[in-house]
Amino acid sequence: MNLLSAKNLSHSFDYELFSHISLDLQERESIAIIGISGSGKSTLLNILSTLLKPEQGSVSLFGEEISEMSKKRLSQIKRDDLGLVFQSHYLFKGFTSLENLEVAAILSNQSVDEELLKRLQIDKTLEQKVTELSGGQQQRVSIARVLTKQPRILFVDEPTGNLDKITANEVMEIFFEYIKKHDAGMILVTHDEDIAHRCDKVYKLINKELVQLS
Repeated sequence: MNLLSAKNLSHSFDYELFSHISLDLQERESIAIIGISGSGKSTLLNILSTLLKPEQGSVSLFGEEISEMSKKRLSQIKRDDLGLVFQSHYLFKGFTSLENLEVAAILSNQSVDEELLKRLQIDKTLEQKVTELSGGQQQRVSIARVLTKQPRILFVDEPTGNLDKITANEVMEIFFEYIKKHDAGMILVTHDEDIAHRCDKVYKLINKELVQLS
């Protein structure tokens, strides 16, 4: 099943970032987007994940074009079906790790996966305020919070920047296992080409175009 379809996307700020970009994401598929800083990778991810409206082109999610959705329908999809993992973790700072996870579980009517917490090595941090955690621990709590809601599409922007190599590989393995188990899809933005090439498809944003490398 097609989860996402982008057609002829173009966007600019003070200058044109990219133009006429098209992309499709299927169930159980992972896509990596690489490119130099400033090439527009994160902007493209923001457009695909509905956070930013493109200047030109269209994005469809699960067969529905975003521009034609009601605000209620779009909010429902963002709440239930989209999972966003960013470099900035956006955790609730006054809450413990567990409270952050419980918020996601309640909103999505899911339960917190204790095995996932062990694999992410945050099971011992549950009673700590997130402000007491290291950057890497906060990132892993953020990842667990996103996966707790069991989204159908993961949008992932540099998820391993605060992690050591071993933990980063384990996190990516969790992502890959997740999309296979839940018939989900993932679009990943990264500077790490080794991680990128673990995905099913790799694209590079270069000279305002999205070029498929593999």
